[in-house]
Amino acid sequence: MKFRLVITAILLIIAVTWMISCNQLENEKDVKSNLNKTQKSNHLVSTRLGDLNLESGYPSPDATTKLYDERDFQRACQIHTWALPMVGFHGLHLAQRDQLGIKDGDISMFFNLQDKSGMLTPNITTLYAFSFWNFNKQGAFVVDAPAGLIAGGLLDLWQQPITDIGQTGPDKGAGGKYLFLPPGSKMISAPGYRVYISPTVQVWFGTRALDPDPKKAEETIRKFKIYGWNDRAKTNVTNFVPVNGRKWTSAQPTDVNYFKMVAEALEPEPIQTRDRVIYGMMASIGMEKGKPFKPDERLTNILNQAAMVGELTARANAYDKRFNGSIVWKGKHWEYANMVELNQEDSNYTQLDQRASWFYEAIGNSTGMQGRILGFGQAYLETSKDKSGKWLEGAKSYRFHVPANVPAKQFWSITLYDNITRGPLVTDQGSADMSSRKDIEKNADGSVDIYFGPSKPAGSNKNYIKTLPGSGWFPYFRFYGPSEAYFDKSWQLDDIEELK
Repeated sequence: MKFRLVITAILLIIAVTWMISCNQLENEKDVKSNLNKTQKSNHLVSTRLGDLNLESGYPSPDATTKLYDERDFQRACQIHTWALPMVGFHGLHLAQRDQLGIKDGDISMFFNLQDKSGMLTPNITTLYAFSFWNFNKQGAFVVDAPAGLIAGGLLDLWQQPITDIGQTGPDKGAGGKYLFLPPGSKMISAPGYRVYISPTVQVWFGTRALDPDPKKAEETIRKFKIYGWNDRAKTNVTNFVPVNGRKWTSAQPTDVNYFKMVAEALEPEPIQTRDRVIYGMMASIGMEKGKPFKPDERLTNILNQAAMVGELTARANAYDKRFNGSIVWKGKHWEYANMVELNQEDSNYTQLDQRASWFYEAIGNSTGMQGRILGFGQAYLETSKDKSGKWLEGAKSYRFHVPANVPAKQFWSITLYDNITRGPLVTDQGSADMSSRKDIEKNADGSVDIYFGPSKPAGSNKNYIKTLPGSGWFPYFRFYGPSEAYFDKSWQLDDIEELK
């Protein structure tokens, strides 16, 4: 009896094993059959681009066209983000050269709101002075800086500072001669000069005068000298050109001209190793060094769309930041405007989004502009939202409370900008700007209340800045010479509060 039971159990095991094997074989046949059907038959694949038709696993001609169009669009959008610092530089250069007629090597002077109306987020309080230089056309050159209350420096095409000049530079405000050599140069000995080698062919000198006396500020700026190294033995006279209220603009284009500016600006420049992958993306859409960039009708349409999406992405990236560390004080909406390292590198990556955010809405960077030096330079804070987290709107009225004892050794200011142009908000009131250097009304405890709105809010004081219905706006709050309470965060700004 036991022997029969053992035999029966063995037979059952064999039968079950055989059935399982048969099922596995059938399943494998079904999988192979379905795979073969997927690979060999005509069928549609649902994607974000719509249904794409495959023919024996290959994209159909129509699907191939859609995929290449999408590839070109995506690559153009990433090129847009990557190129923002350089396009900002080139836009300012073209504006100065072509719109204002100021030659490379001359120094332009921007005194007031009218002069600065075409600039990205300028301050209205201090005098600016700019000059551009092209090593291929003009050779090595010298910036002879005077002593005085000045802050600025020399920047390359990517708006990376080559050196600060003035208070936050190696001369510490005492002045001195700076010699700049073109890319690829060997370092030379030049007694009496501070010598630097530029990584790019095109460079930009920018400075601001910080003396509270406008006359002294201008006198200091006019003591600068810029001249070619080979002309150093000659009597060199630097040409200063006041803007004198002429209209101009340097905002980035929002169509295919954005990419034409990229190709134009990069043509004379050496290729940096970190950018070679991007150059590969550019080559796939016809942007190659040494070759004319002439997009056809198909590509022009794609690049127009990419410029528009790139612009809107840049706007979101600037006004609703998603990179770490942008919030200044927990629970408030004030953000650090400039989070870009001088070399634009983080420990593990190039600061693509950080630099795109800053250079979408601003021009220039330097040691002084990073807001990290106790008692010198500038710190920039911005917000685009009110206390409740809603966007700031020109049709609404707001109150902004600035606590007493603002931690700024020199002075503080708040300036309003249009959120589309990023230029100064201009109304019939004049400049949308207020600073501790102006005649402002203070509360008994030394704090300051400032009011914003299309009309002066009821019960407000004389500290009123007009806004425009239908236009969004954002402010920069600047600390000139930030002091201890700014860095340890024992002093904090209030959020801007809507008046109901």
